[in-house]
Amino acid sequence: MSGKVRQKTSANAADSATQTVNEKILKECHNIYTDPDSGLVKIAESLGLPLLAPRKKITVLLIGNHSAGKSSFINWYVEEHVQRTGVAIETQGFTFVTSGRKRESLTGNATLHLYPHFEPLRQIAGVTDYLSTEISTSKQKKFSLVTFVDTPGLVDGDMKYPFEVNKAILWLGDLADLIFIFFDPIGQALCKRTLNLVEELNHKHADRMRFYLSKADEAGHESDRQRVMMQIVQELCKREGLNKTGFDMPTIYIPSMNSKGSRCTNQIEDVCKDIEKTINQTIQNTLNTLERDCDQIAQKIQDLLKTDSETYTKNLKARFRGAAFGFMGMLIPLLLLMSFFISTQNKLLQSLLGKNLLETLNIYLGPLATLLKSIPADYSTHVLFTILGLALLMLLVAKFASSTKPTLSRKQRKHMLEVQDFVLATVKVKKQKLYQEYLQQSVAEHDL
Repeated sequence: MSGKVRQKTSANAADSATQTVNEKILKECHNIYTDPDSGLVKIAESLGLPLLAPRKKITVLLIGNHSAGKSSFINWYVEEHVQRTGVAIETQGFTFVTSGRKRESLTGNATLHLYPHFEPLRQIAGVTDYLSTEISTSKQKKFSLVTFVDTPGLVDGDMKYPFEVNKAILWLGDLADLIFIFFDPIGQALCKRTLNLVEELNHKHADRMRFYLSKADEAGHESDRQRVMMQIVQELCKREGLNKTGFDMPTIYIPSMNSKGSRCTNQIEDVCKDIEKTINQTIQNTLNTLERDCDQIAQKIQDLLKTDSETYTKNLKARFRGAAFGFMGMLIPLLLLMSFFISTQNKLLQSLLGKNLLETLNIYLGPLATLLKSIPADYSTHVLFTILGLALLMLLVAKFASSTKPTLSRKQRKHMLEVQDFVLATVKVKKQKLYQEYLQQSVAEHDL
């Protein structure tokens, strides 16, 4: 066991040594939420609060018609041939490309096990068999903080997919941090299936979507590129929600020996900057969300303790009311019974209690005894049962009046206060430290 612990510790130390600051921040934030003993998700669950752990990487969804250059872009970004290019459309599915400790390929269920937040994809019939993951050890660019999702090439006509491809892409679009749409100037740039998907995605995720004219170096002369771009833009602008001013569609292509002489402007580096910008924004959002979740948990505990104190006070009042009704439920019937027996069984009581005590009772209960004596003897039994019924009624009232609500035990209150202190004094302080580390990458130390 100790050998395994040492091996795990050394592996973690090796990982930490090669991690960038941004990787470290996102990983630590993720661990703060998912720690099995003191994670915020577990704490929030015990308080009835729904919390989701932040992801350690951003997700970039790539959409386009067949041969639009999606896989080629991933290979260029990773600087490793992880994706096959030019594969027949019939064999394509969804491929997750991510970084890891060793080069490996996963399929189907293994992919969903690696990405639990994509588990609902199972509900789309047939899609599980067309999921795969490519794990690369590359550390190029910002790949260690990115998961690319390469989607099936989209085509029109009678092509039938083995699963509901539109539904799957739209679902993935809900989870993606960036959605790249690649238009191929040579192939089916105006593929209706692609345009329909773009329109639907735009309704919900317009701020995440980026449009690119891929393989721009193969589009012929500048006039040819401009004509293709105009056709694409005009077709997009016909769609609802896409007819906006300032529509931007950079031209990109994979730098290679063949494109050295191309006069086409290559804006592929802008794609990298967009990814980096999204990573930075994700880190800031994660840290801000962490602080809000800490405050939410602390406030929830404060509210629970306040409610518990109010419930404790109400319980004390209820117990007092119950005791009062209980006392009355016992005393009043007792007095009535004594008065009843004084009026009906005077000699018997005198032999049991003595003459002096009976005279004392007569002083206090005499008027009531006189009233009961006026009741005909035939009704004496009815009077006795009425008195007993009144006693029972008073005791029932006492029971309901003394009903209480459950409250926290001292141990539970102490635990809640400890959790509140941990969240405010430990986790929030940790968040501030992580934010400082993040800012130190771009801000001078004396400005912090």
